[in-house]
Amino acid sequence: TMTIHNENQIVEVHVGSGQYSSDTIFDYSHGYVATRLFSRNACFIMKINKEYIPELQEMGRLAFERQTMREIYSPNNVWVRFQPGNSFFGRIKDWLVYGRAIEQLCAGLPLYQ
Repeated sequence: TMTIHNENQIVEVHVGSGQYSSDTIFDYSHGYVATRLFSRNACFIMKINKEYIPELQEMGRLAFERQTMREIYSPNNVWVRFQPGNSFFGRIKDWLVYGRAIEQLCAGLPLYQ
């Protein structure tokens, strides 16, 4: 499921898929995306690259396309491959950079940037 909070410039994506379940937050006001993988008990954070991540206004349209079409032929599909690096636990200054929504999603988990 996808929830778009235009007023806060945040998009929440919840994937319920058994052991592959995840939550993702696109925080456009801070410029970061965070994905919490429940099977790995970890959070992956990356800077929003506008070349690959659709604008907030596009998210609703892309969600509608996905819901109504079997296949999306949009060039704005985003697939991210994370390469685990050094893990760290969020420090107070990190949460100021990432924002409150990502802090709530990832607090207490190892972070991979």
